[in-house]
Amino acid sequence: MYYKLTKELNVKKLYTIFTLLICSSVLIAGNPDRQGSSGAGELLMNPWARSAGLHTINTSGVSGIEATRLNIAGLTNIQSMEIAYSHGRYLVGTGISTNALGLAKKIGKNGVFGLDFMALNFGDIKVTTVDFPEGNGTYFNASWANIGVSYAHMFVNEESLGKVSVGLGVRLVMESIPGISAHGIAFDAGVQYSNGAKDNFKLGLALRNLGTPLKFRGEGFTVTRPNPNVENVNLAYDQRAANYELPVVLNIGTSYDFYIADDAVRLTPMVNFTSNSFSRDQLGCGIEISLLKDILQVRGAYKAEIQKTTEVIKEDIYSGLSLGASANLTLNKETKSKVSLDYAYMSSRIFSGTHNIGVRINL
Repeated sequence: MYYKLTKELNVKKLYTIFTLLICSSVLIAGNPDRQGSSGAGELLMNPWARSAGLHTINTSGVSGIEATRLNIAGLTNIQSMEIAYSHGRYLVGTGISTNALGLAKKIGKNGVFGLDFMALNFGDIKVTTVDFPEGNGTYFNASWANIGVSYAHMFVNEESLGKVSVGLGVRLVMESIPGISAHGIAFDAGVQYSNGAKDNFKLGLALRNLGTPLKFRGEGFTVTRPNPNVENVNLAYDQRAANYELPVVLNIGTSYDFYIADDAVRLTPMVNFTSNSFSRDQLGCGIEISLLKDILQVRGAYKAEIQKTTEVIKEDIYSGLSLGASANLTLNKETKSKVSLDYAYMSSRIFSGTHNIGVRINL
């Protein structure tokens, strides 16, 4: 009796989460008129090389710590613990790079805790003034970073061989330059469903970056001007900045695993729909090919906007092709611990694309 009641309650909870995520797509449907009016665009960057090679469209099958940047429910797909680091050269030619570090640890039988950190490095930026438009010889650094804490849990139905994973996360967003800073909170939620003897069919939904508006504050907004009533006396005036919203996004994706040659080769085609609250909606498709029983993996994807473009508003900078590969080396056959090296390339409309390289250790 207790098992049946618990099972019914879990099904109701999962149904509610699915309904909320699907309904939210109506609320945040693509809106080109608002393009460019949101902030914290780094939340849409994917620093993890494995999923970046698929243009971040593997909502249904993303796994491990990298799931925190796409679908948190995928955290549950680890053995015991995963540690990952990734470095990216963002839009080669801009001098911007990304660094990400993450940890996923299993808690109990079906729960997983995740902790990840991402930071952007803009390099040294010249300080320019009206008198020195080419720079006065000094430099400053911008600090764009965010840290996330997440948890995912898997529900298993042994009768139908179906699995449902649910994940929730919270992320602290921090942006600053000398004298000015902004801080905010973003929430993520995701669901993954898989079915089949080898979890062949997968379906995923993820809502990201739903949170508080951000606003820049600090001494940098204070300017000094002469007092119009008293000579040789200056007054300090405080300027106020406007709020800006976070780039809320909803992803819905599905995939299917085809095993051939005695499971030595796996083909996984996938399709994904992305609904953006501050830009056009996108549709992406891709494929991952696993060879030699996951020792070597190659992948590629193509993503395009599905709404009409105009001469004023150009297509998304990352509309186009992405490619990637992974090499997985088994450290211990009994514990199935592995070390993996990942690489990804995403073409871009301007500059010379983005390169990501990362390493993952699964224990």
